[in-house]
Amino acid sequence: MNNTNAILLPRLSETVEKARSLPISDDRKEVLQVLVDYIKEKLKAGEEINLNFICTHNSRRSQFSQIWAQTAADYFGVPAECYSGGVEVTEFNERAVESIKRSGFRVTKKGSENPVYFIFHSDEAEPISAFSKLFDDPINKAQRFAAVMTCAHADENCPFIPGTESRIPVRYEDPKKYDGTPEETSRYDERSLQIASEMFYVFSQIKI
Repeated sequence: MNNTNAILLPRLSETVEKARSLPISDDRKEVLQVLVDYIKEKLKAGEEINLNFICTHNSRRSQFSQIWAQTAADYFGVPAECYSGGVEVTEFNERAVESIKRSGFRVTKKGSENPVYFIFHSDEAEPISAFSKLFDDPINKAQRFAAVMTCAHADENCPFIPGTESRIPVRYEDPKKYDGTPEETSRYDERSLQIASEMFYVFSQIKI
């Protein structure tokens, strides 16, 4: 867990500046405020901050959310652990992986079937481990966490998630529908940038 401000990789730093310049509507800030309040309450109580971003296949939106949330937490020195998971195991979609690379993260890969990707946002911090898994996979070590529901399907079809202290819907549109179209690359990058913008907004509200 990193509680000192991370120095981001140069190209990633440029992406973050772009993300933080994006406008966030008042309606969307109201959605995000629930997550802000949860983090503040845990920090005030001196308790661990564990966020588990959940979507059905843990392949796109929940991966983006985990990566950007952990990056934002480390950037602002907030001692949060960010995880992700789903209700089915597939793999971290290669289109989403390529989008993360374009954002400026350094990425290495291990394995071929449901490979594990190690995502580096700085030269100092430990990498973020990213692969498709169930929300209760052993790598998601937290016993008590906020379940941040990033897609409607998982939110509506997971009425009970063991270990959840707070269930927070922060839904995003799935870029999957643009797979194989001329808009594929731009739509994946658009979704990643939106999630970056919102996760950096959330953690910017936390005062250490």
